[in-house]
Amino acid sequence: MQIEAIEIRNYRLFKNATFSDLPKLCVIVGANGSGKSTLFDVFSFLKDALTQNVGAAVARRGGFRELVSRGERGPIGITIKFRESGGRLATYQLEIADDGGRPVVHREILKFRRGQYGRPWHFVDFTRGRGWAITNEAAYGQEGVEEERKEHQLDDPSVLAIKGLGQFKEFRVVAEFRSLIETWHISDFHISDARPSAEAGYAEHLSASGDNIPQVAQFLHEHHPDIFSRILLKMSERVPGVSRVEAKTTEDGRLVLRFQDGSFKDPFIARYVSDGTIKMFAYLVLLYDPRPHPLLAVEEPENQLYPELMLELVEEFRDYARRGGQVFVSTHSPEFLNGAELEEIFWLSKQGGFATATRASSSELLRSLVAAGDRPGTLWKQGLFEGAGPR
Repeated sequence: MQIEAIEIRNYRLFKNATFSDLPKLCVIVGANGSGKSTLFDVFSFLKDALTQNVGAAVARRGGFRELVSRGERGPIGITIKFRESGGRLATYQLEIADDGGRPVVHREILKFRRGQYGRPWHFVDFTRGRGWAITNEAAYGQEGVEEERKEHQLDDPSVLAIKGLGQFKEFRVVAEFRSLIETWHISDFHISDARPSAEAGYAEHLSASGDNIPQVAQFLHEHHPDIFSRILLKMSERVPGVSRVEAKTTEDGRLVLRFQDGSFKDPFIARYVSDGTIKMFAYLVLLYDPRPHPLLAVEEPENQLYPELMLELVEEFRDYARRGGQVFVSTHSPEFLNGAELEEIFWLSKQGGFATATRASSSELLRSLVAAGDRPGTLWKQGLFEGAGPR
């Protein structure tokens, strides 16, 4: 699946914002407070609402009044247009309202359009816990076949319908979309979490905070030695002196990362190596994952890393996207932007206190300057991304 458009209404800084024609790699740039973190929080919100419920997701963000755009009463709206595995364009609409101090799902729709002008099939259509889903999904698109519906009522109006219906095989599209959101990876990496040892065990994917790096390193070493060797090669090229990385089991059954510096006889454990070394290893483990997440969101990957490494890092994000995981990256680094294509860059700016999104390639000036040999990061640094300059 690939997200092709996102519409956000009344969600904090996004009173009414649209991101259209989204590429596989989306690079988001903007001044501080322009909405970059808010955009990533939309992804986290949807995942929290699905894995828990809307009430818990709203409460985690300070309550409905803190989440809804200033001066607005709601409902909060999020619309995602995506290509499902069959290649058809689907639309998921979610509206959240405040019902006497309790957040509820005001409206939830998952639909496909039949052809360019055909009436869409609403695979799911719910309002405040009551609604219906079609039962003859396999007949979608067949000439003369109409949708067959089944009524449903949820026990809790703050639970997403796709959460309940997605458990049943007869709702393939719903289950597919639910699985898509559940496996999103919104990075919340913290160096402090990545340094301590971890319980020995099994982990295929890096966690959002990075606290299971030893377990994932061990998994890659044992089950994907070719990938682990590539990670070590990249580490040796980017971090002077690092010749080997291993996950070592201690006597009390914990795993610790050990980094071998060729200048010293004994390896260093993770707590004694630099922040940049830990972060680079974590990013390599994340980006060389044998099974990419369908969506990966990373904020400001340039922190603690040398600017000279940014061009390679952009290409690794792009390669991750090519292998099947759509990537959203926010940045303040002109070096990172220099590695991005103009069509991959969106910039955020504030108008009247609210955030708006602009695709860099929509600017004729930027297109002409890039065609003449200028780099996007240099143009951004010069203040040519209107309202999104570095100062």
